Amino acid sequence: MSEVTRWQAQGDYTLDRLCARIYARHRDTIKVQKPHIALGKLARIVEAVLTLSNRKGFHDTSLRDLARASGLSMGGLYSYFDTKDTLLLMILEEVSAAVTEALAHPPDAVRADPRAHLRWLIDTHIELSETMQPWFVFSYMEAKAFPATARRLAVESELATEQMFVAVLQAGALAGCFAVADPGFTATLIKPLLQDWYVKRSKHRKRNLTAAAYSAGVFDFVSAAITPR
Repeated sequence: MSEVTRWQAQGDYTLDRLCARIYARHRDTIKVQKPHIALGKLARIVEAVLTLSNRKGFHDTSLRDLARASGLSMGGLYSYFDTKDTLLLMILEEVSAAVTEALAHPPDAVRADPRAHLRWLIDTHIELSETMQPWFVFSYMEAKAFPATARRLAVESELATEQMFVAVLQAGALAGCFAVADPGFTATLIKPLLQDWYVKRSKHRKRNLTAAAYSAGVFDFVSAAITPR
């Protein structure tokens, strides 16, 4: 895994590409019909939301703040969403979809080897969070103030990710390469290690840790804990 992630190299999860997916998913909500106009302004809205939320929190960001930061009028904003909660769900749904899409399709050779599959899941998650860092931080930091619908979506997304790790841990236990008494609990312990990379990025930068080095360290730590003695 290089410092220019394969997602960045392929352009799969750029701001423009992610906003194109949001636009396709929410055509019933977004009133601007011409894609070449809608996508540019939607990207400005999302970029402004991620920036403002990092500074003052989504809850404390007003629509006037968002209008100033994005360069759109208040009426222009309402062409893309009806409430702030709708905008929140648009972003959360895209993060959830990106994680599911990225983690659900390992190469066949990786899928056949539980240890290689676990390493691939860890690498892929950290690599994706490196590419989509502002989106992941937004989802993590705003979770405590989510309304009920958004909170339910966030919980379901986290459980779906955990279940992918559970399945690999169970397969490894059956194959005799992992000693895991409770795969569900072990998967729960892995999750904060993945989150630490994008939530506490400055701490790791001070240690001169790259994404690749951090990913390798997480795998070595987890592997040491679950390898049969």
